[in-house]
Amino acid sequence: MNNPTGAMVAIITPFKDNKVDTLTYEKLIKRQIKYEIDAIVPVGTTGESATLSHQEHKECIEIAVEVCKNTKTKVLAGAGSNSTKEAIDLALHAQKCGADGILSVTPYYNKPTQQGLYEHYKAIAKSVDIGVMLYNVPGRTGVDLSIQTIGKLHKECPNIYAIKEATGSMHKCVELLAKYPSLQVISGDDEINYPILANGGKGVISVTANILPNLISKLTHNCLNENFNEAKKINDHLLDINKVLFCESNPIPIKAAMYIAGLIPTLEYRLPLTKPSEENFDKIKNILAKYEIKE
Repeated sequence: MNNPTGAMVAIITPFKDNKVDTLTYEKLIKRQIKYEIDAIVPVGTTGESATLSHQEHKECIEIAVEVCKNTKTKVLAGAGSNSTKEAIDLALHAQKCGADGILSVTPYYNKPTQQGLYEHYKAIAKSVDIGVMLYNVPGRTGVDLSIQTIGKLHKECPNIYAIKEATGSMHKCVELLAKYPSLQVISGDDEINYPILANGGKGVISVTANILPNLISKLTHNCLNENFNEAKKINDHLLDINKVLFCESNPIPIKAAMYIAGLIPTLEYRLPLTKPSEENFDKIKNILAKYEIKE
């Protein structure tokens, strides 16, 4: 099983007239491939999966798979839900259309126990043959996968190969890497990509990569090749943009940045997400001027 790792992008979903702008979406994926991003991660948090219909969700996975076909870039499809049945449906669709793996967020809103989380992920993992990456982001979901539950799932389900850790806790990442060396820990927080990679993490799922795929790719690959001094220089250079891209809820700032840079023709979100405040829009614009945005 050739599971997705390395430099991965949490790709945005562009809209035009309240519909998925499929032409722009294809162009964005091709740009990521051009700058040696290892995997496209469609319809995650950054892809506004929460306000896409299931049909749109599935179509976004299909497009990503088609565009990445016959390239070195893999597809790690977002396939999470607060309903285990729906998560399995998305996972099966991702497998059927050729995704290399799935990223499955912890169920949100209903706040299951650790036993419930274990049963949820076990059912998903059993339903597919492709790799499953757990996605832990308690700031979004209201529930936190414990280290013990993560370890148990990795041990008992052979295709649960990794976790996207987006708690912001280096302590948790260090403990996971120490206790479960065969588990691949993936950074889900751009501000701490470098320290996670330098401590043995196997990749990143980056928001910043939407705008600067070339730099996220270089940062990640330098770390994986143990060129830590070069990687740290890139990480330091990215400090300001990594911060400003979270001045409002993700993906509000990254879509604004891409619109400012001319990478998307329209700046559209789906309610309840709205455009950034004028103050934050100007802040994003000023920070963006410090970076070279490659086409």
